[in-house]
Amino acid sequence: MKGSDGNEVLIGFSPPMKITKELIERVAGDMEVSFEELEKFAALGAERVFAQGDYLFHESAPRRWFGIVLRGKINLQRGLAGRNVTIACLSEGAVIGESLFIDDLDHSVSGLALEEAHVWAIPKESIEVFKNEKPEIYYHIVRRAARRTSARLRETTEMLLHAEHQRSDITDYRREHDSLGDREVSNAHYYGVQTMRAMENFTFSGVKLSHYQHLVNAFAYVKKAAATANSILGVLDPKIAEAICAACDRILAGEFHEHFAVDMVQGGAGTSSNMNANEVIANVALEIMGHRKGEYQYCHPNDHVNCSQSTNDAYPTAVKIAVVDATHETVSALKVLRKSFEEKAEEFADVIKMGRTENQDAVPMTLGQEFAAYGVMVNDGIRRLERVSEELLVVNMGATAIGTGLNSPRGYAALCTRKINELSGLHVKLAHNLVEATQDAGDFAEMSSGLKVTAIQISKICNDLRWGSSGPRCGLGEINLPPMQPGSSIMPGKVNPVIPEVVNQICYQIIGSDLTVSMAAEASEFELNMAEPIMTYNLLSSLMLLKNAAIVLSTRCVNGITANRERCADYVKNSIGIVTALNPTLGYEKSASIAKEALATGASVYDLVLEKRWISKAQLDDLLSPEKMANPLLSE
Repeated sequence: MKGSDGNEVLIGFSPPMKITKELIERVAGDMEVSFEELEKFAALGAERVFAQGDYLFHESAPRRWFGIVLRGKINLQRGLAGRNVTIACLSEGAVIGESLFIDDLDHSVSGLALEEAHVWAIPKESIEVFKNEKPEIYYHIVRRAARRTSARLRETTEMLLHAEHQRSDITDYRREHDSLGDREVSNAHYYGVQTMRAMENFTFSGVKLSHYQHLVNAFAYVKKAAATANSILGVLDPKIAEAICAACDRILAGEFHEHFAVDMVQGGAGTSSNMNANEVIANVALEIMGHRKGEYQYCHPNDHVNCSQSTNDAYPTAVKIAVVDATHETVSALKVLRKSFEEKAEEFADVIKMGRTENQDAVPMTLGQEFAAYGVMVNDGIRRLERVSEELLVVNMGATAIGTGLNSPRGYAALCTRKINELSGLHVKLAHNLVEATQDAGDFAEMSSGLKVTAIQISKICNDLRWGSSGPRCGLGEINLPPMQPGSSIMPGKVNPVIPEVVNQICYQIIGSDLTVSMAAEASEFELNMAEPIMTYNLLSSLMLLKNAAIVLSTRCVNGITANRERCADYVKNSIGIVTALNPTLGYEKSASIAKEALATGASVYDLVLEKRWISKAQLDDLLSPEKMANPLLSE
């Protein structure tokens, strides 16, 4: 069974599933079609299995299939720029991709398997055939899909109206104080005075913590784990700990993210981000306990939410969790791109073309070999990112200020790390030397380097796609990229390779970000690195860009590439490079003379060798067989 990335998915002890009569009856009733109609339609499908964490489809990608959930839970979520919103959670019997019957637009949401998911999937191509063969059933399903879409629009309108009624009015303020003095804070905000000061001081990127959902959630994991550990060890009132944990749960459910309002680019080694989290969690916890925002005597951002912690351990731990979670999404997208290249490698396996070295004719190969190599490059990136992300799971939680564990109880570091493990589902490990782990940012630099090398490889691929498709009349023209948009405001009919171009530029950005991370990692002085915020910003940004680039390159470019078989064959036929295959028979000197003469006269290598009668026509045909030259090591 294959998952979304094309790899075999282990189903454990679960046997392959079939769509049952009972499920067809249930879905038929929901879709308002007869059992017989839906049974005929379902016969076009087959089971697909997606492992936990796999994406069934990505937002902005073309719709490929209609499906019925057989088992498992699938999260529908929207958002490509670091933060997503859950739209719905699908379970057994739910229908996926009804809009395929109404329009040809791309997916407006992504589908993520929250657990192993089995789906009965009917390909778009089969639906087109069914439309022609059974139009009365097809259009019955279309009418139902249109009615369901209309109902969802009404539900969305009601949700928007409800949200309008729930908006907070800024009518009153509370006074908060820190070591610099008192400030008024609007009661519409869950953050407090220290966050407000940071928002005034750091107005550089316009990208707030809330932009990166994984980072907000990671803070919730860290603070909940710390509260739980502190309660168990007797240094935090269980009732306060319970309220803090409940507040963190609400943040993990998607609430209050907009109150994580500090700019990602900031001074203070992440203190502003940590205090933003502390203040929001404290004020949510206060309301859960029946108190008002700012009544910190009952739950204080520092004394309670930040108990046994320092920014210097809580912040980098949260960042590492966020980067690892973001890496999982990026790797999933890269697997989609790898699969696209692998499928094209199979499609182009019989297309003979000239290989090129230093932009000069080399020796023949197949277009399939070229695309297979691209798939291997992408897979290298996947393996690299998976390996370096594992290194990030070594954290310094419990180090407090500089790694000595000052102000934390005995056993806290190990217990808190174990709780983070349980909450996040990641294999987080406590560093052996907390002093080293607090000041050394080498693991961030290694992660950035992995992203850089992956970007370099993908950018090289995009260079080849642009050159290979150059033309249409005066370029190489070996492949055709799918036309995406008009390419000029002055030259009619021009179409540019915009997808490889934008992916090239994204790769340049990632490569440049690596230099920033490298310099920031080097900036560590004595027991702390003050530049962790800029590393965080660049790592999360690069992961987001690479993820989106992989999906767009796959769905809007690679999947639609076609080969100009005749032009590829003509290049091979007229190339001087094929003379290389004659070296073992004629020797280098004679082969070089043939190449020189062919270049000077315009005659073909084949004709010149026959003219000189150095070898027989049969032997020459065998030596210069393009298929044999492309696969010289295959046994006959």
